[in-house]
Amino acid sequence: MSEAVKNKIPVGISACLLGDEVRYNGGHKRHSYIQQTLGQYFEFRRFCPEVDIGLGIPRRPIRIVREGEALSVVDPQDESDHDYAPALAETADAQAQWLKDMSGYILKKDSPSCGMERVKVYSGGMPERSGVGAFAARVMELFPELPLEEEGRLGDSVLRENFIQRVYVYDRWKHMVASGLTLKKLLDFHARHKLILLSHCQKTYRDLGPKLAKVNKAEVDAFAADYVYDLMKALKKPASRGDHVNVLQHVQGYLKNDLTPEDKAELTELIARYQDGTVPLIVPITLLNHYFRKFPDEYIANSWYMHPYPAEMALQNAI
Repeated sequence: MSEAVKNKIPVGISACLLGDEVRYNGGHKRHSYIQQTLGQYFEFRRFCPEVDIGLGIPRRPIRIVREGEALSVVDPQDESDHDYAPALAETADAQAQWLKDMSGYILKKDSPSCGMERVKVYSGGMPERSGVGAFAARVMELFPELPLEEEGRLGDSVLRENFIQRVYVYDRWKHMVASGLTLKKLLDFHARHKLILLSHCQKTYRDLGPKLAKVNKAEVDAFAADYVYDLMKALKKPASRGDHVNVLQHVQGYLKNDLTPEDKAELTELIARYQDGTVPLIVPITLLNHYFRKFPDEYIANSWYMHPYPAEMALQNAI
């Protein structure tokens, strides 16, 4: 059993996605990839906010309604127009103790409680996809650094890889902080994640380095809060092929004095083939790792860009 499987990462999840029969119709939305594949690496904490606030199973479906600028979450068949939005936000507050221990959260799409984006908002009886679930919105407000994703978006290979990478980065951050944050640890964390950051946002990459250089030991705790916020915000932007090519070429530069002309040409060709979509990212990464086993470099060996999550997840095979 691999270390990644033994040491699972804590991740919150909408309970219906694991097969719990908690939906309004008494059903579930079990997601096989989440349960069977991600379940090998993630220790899921299931939760249904609608059940938690006392809504029954089965129950009439609730929806987000707009009246002027005001949003509410109501049962359209209930003439009292009772607003469930405050209770759904309050249950997020009540779960804060275990939520702060999570390194990610997978939400049920389209849900008026759990949807992360494009949830139907009704105005004059007509829906538009412009809302966020009341529970999800409060979780994002309480924990802005926490990686969130909807199960529907996990079908997109780029978004799937992006979410899982963010979970692993955030989990490493939480472990580092729990071990006792020091300036040395923060600088090492940044050094090991610089290439990942470069592949997502060159501006944040350029900004964080000089800021770190000015931090002293007395300021490290205060700076860390801003640092992780900026880092996780930057990582939300999926890395494009062009972004990865920039990093791959940067990494290739560490081999400029070691490779033969033929090896350099092969590597350059593979990076070009990745850029035009002929091969997936795993192909140039594998060749680079092969060369660095022959010509070790401490910085590259320690960089999480070269092995951001367990290879068995095969995420780089599809991007």
